[in-house]
Amino acid sequence: MRFLMTTKGEMAPPDEATMAEMGAFIEEMTRAGVLLATGGLDPAGTRLTSSGGKVTVTDGPFTEAKEAIVSFALIEARSKEEAIELSRRFWKIIGDGEGAIQQVFGPEN
Repeated sequence: MRFLMTTKGEMAPPDEATMAEMGAFIEEMTRAGVLLATGGLDPAGTRLTSSGGKVTVTDGPFTEAKEAIVSFALIEARSKEEAIELSRRFWKIIGDGEGAIQQVFGPEN
């Protein structure tokens, strides 16, 4: 089962110890074949809307900075509970913040 884990809002830059702990966590998940992709996202983004055959493109930002999705991790987990546990470990390293976990449906890569 694949899950997309996202984080929202502005986060303080991590200190050196947090970076080292996060690096070890990412390495562990990569070695285990759990982490498929990870990265940061431009909070401004670009919105595309399709209506009546016409596509409109609008540059962001669209929401308050604290509501924008700013990073993601795509993981392979045995269950939703495992995905939640991995997310809990992430938040224990990073500290305060908000995020979401969504199951990804579709063909496996």
